[in-house]
Amino acid sequence: MSNYVLVLDDGRRPLSPTSPARARQLLRDGKAAVFRRYPFTIILKRKVPDAEPAPVEVKIDPGSKTTGLALVQGDKVLWGGELTHRGHQIRDRLQMRRERRRGRRNKLRYRKPRYRTKAQINNADRKRKKGWLAPSLLHRVETIMTWMDRFRRYAPVGSIAMELVKFDLQQMQNPEISGVEYQQGDLAGFEVKEYLLAKWGRKCAYCGAEGRPLEVEHIQPRSRGGSNRVSNLTLACEPCNQAKGNKPVEAFLSSKPDLLARIMKQAKRPLRDAASVNSTRWVLFTALKLTGLPVTAGTGGRTKYNRKRMGWAKAHWLDAAAVGNVDALTLRTDKPLLISAKGQGGRQKGVFDKHGQPRRNKAGAAQIRPLKPIHGWRSGDIAKARGLEGRISPRTRGSFELRAAGQKPRSFPPRDFVAIHRNDGYAYQ
Repeated sequence: MSNYVLVLDDGRRPLSPTSPARARQLLRDGKAAVFRRYPFTIILKRKVPDAEPAPVEVKIDPGSKTTGLALVQGDKVLWGGELTHRGHQIRDRLQMRRERRRGRRNKLRYRKPRYRTKAQINNADRKRKKGWLAPSLLHRVETIMTWMDRFRRYAPVGSIAMELVKFDLQQMQNPEISGVEYQQGDLAGFEVKEYLLAKWGRKCAYCGAEGRPLEVEHIQPRSRGGSNRVSNLTLACEPCNQAKGNKPVEAFLSSKPDLLARIMKQAKRPLRDAASVNSTRWVLFTALKLTGLPVTAGTGGRTKYNRKRMGWAKAHWLDAAAVGNVDALTLRTDKPLLISAKGQGGRQKGVFDKHGQPRRNKAGAAQIRPLKPIHGWRSGDIAKARGLEGRISPRTRGSFELRAAGQKPRSFPPRDFVAIHRNDGYAYQ
């Protein structure tokens, strides 16, 4: 089952999403035309008087690398997507730029040291006022808001739900400090399990196994005086958990002193990444509130509880659909749109060698990229030519290069290309 198709009337007002079969019928009958390829949207060729479509709820599961997106109408999940961020690429490029600048300055020994004035220091500090986020983190918020704006343009969005924190430390009553027993109720163990999955990297602490069910395991067994404090809990696969039994961890790992030292050190270390992740989520939450739509929030423990209760597999878009208070949902799609942030090009003026030294200037570097269109085309546009579909690389002279999935790049003259989707900074699959 594919994602539902977003629908606009001839005044570009959003209507209720429709099934792919109904959309194909409207296109065949000439009653609608394709308005946008990603997300797939059609526009009707007539007005729909007094249309009051049922509201759609946008659900968001923010992640450090991938964010889950879902559109829910009533008790039906109509659309799913997974947005892959490029925060790591931004961080690496900023680091590379910093290293190149530092390396070049060290080689200019004739240049006098440059000292910053008080005004320059204040101006630099002003950039990092309260609420400041690194570009790699701010990128995540901005890309999610970009897609939020698209949903509002193409669907009758009535509310927003997002996963605000990965785990609710308040509901856990700060177990790293107080060491209280497990939280009681329907969510017993789910907040703790999410915390441990994040802390131990979703791997077995003893053998490093991944991709298999992991069990909560007491480092010091309860029968030997161990407690239910999170600092005494880890994750283990079933074979390791059974092999350890009620042995002290020192006896179980007596032949692996390095592993024992690493586990004991990791067990006492709180999850420091939670602060940075939660700060980003709060910035996103504030930005969503500024849209004027009702915004509800949930925790990662509740999301996992809802997903397990409905029998869904682990996926970012399914996590998004399970955010918040959910009774029962029906999946009307099982093929989410995979979205990857690619950026809009750079403004770097030079081409550098492996040592970070500039060798030549880029063509058109004086302009702010992306460059002007070449015969009406930009790099990254999705087009079709002679039965092939893919991204194109326009050239000032000669043919354009077409990169189709699973095939070698091929070149065709510009007149053979038919536009499918203009470059908007994302790649789709």
